[in-house]
Amino acid sequence: MEIKEILNKIEYDNFKGNLNYKIDRVLPLDDVSEKSNAISWCSDINIDILENIKTDSVIIIGKSVEHKLKNNIQYISVDNPRRTFQKLLETFFVEKREVGISKTAIIDPSVKIGHNVYIGHNVVIEKNCIVGDNTVILHNTVIMSNTIIKNDVVIGSNNTIGGTGFGYEKNKHGEFELIPHIGNVLIENNVDIGNNTCIDRAVLGSTSIGENVKIDNLVHIAHGVVIEKNSVVIANSMVAGSVKIGQNSWIAPSSSILNKRNIGENALVGLGAVVTKNVEDYSIVAGNPAKLLRKMNQDG
Repeated sequence: MEIKEILNKIEYDNFKGNLNYKIDRVLPLDDVSEKSNAISWCSDINIDILENIKTDSVIIIGKSVEHKLKNNIQYISVDNPRRTFQKLLETFFVEKREVGISKTAIIDPSVKIGHNVYIGHNVVIEKNCIVGDNTVILHNTVIMSNTIIKNDVVIGSNNTIGGTGFGYEKNKHGEFELIPHIGNVLIENNVDIGNNTCIDRAVLGSTSIGENVKIDNLVHIAHGVVIEKNSVVIANSMVAGSVKIGQNSWIAPSSSILNKRNIGENALVGLGAVVTKNVEDYSIVAGNPAKLLRKMNQDG
């Protein structure tokens, strides 16, 4: 495509270069060479790197650092280079998702499936589940009974959604017996779930994953957890039973949150943190046990 086609699809502040320049690939900044016919992006903090790059490719940069450019390169200046690059990939370089149900999928007749859904190879969906419009469920994932998945959800491969949680009680002989889990999992709109993640059904009610929540690979979400909208739970995190995570919160990789704890809104749980106490809104905690590092400005 020519660069003018890209400019017609994005919001930008300024462009310097040849409008007819042809782009045939996207590349990381480190891989851009003198004659690569590519487009890339540069964060504001790395803008000085461009001083030593010789290329005729087009670089997306922040408009606030445009004045720092010292060499003659083609560039598009924008408010948020990373966000613009994301939109560029979505618009021009990502293949459209497939629609349809694999012949190897096993789906109970009671399941309700919406429009424009893709269900991959060896997926199992048990009775009384609902799968909303524009949802993707990739290969070898198991969706267990009564799970509700709303619209525009992406679930990766090798996940188990709606399995029985780890809830036991001792009988009179001191032996552990499983507590029946008769609840379900509710996944709201625009949720993304990675690969090899488990989300357990509630004992009663629902394990609830809120709108626009993003869950990474190798995450465990236990029974009765509530994750409110627009929060992020990253790889290897363990969220124990009945935890509540407030909206817009960030749970960093390898975090562990003790059962029945509350994580406030707009909170950040740091890398590898072990949370044994409630975390207040706009708090950053880290360590084992997790301790308050500081409170964030509520204006961002």
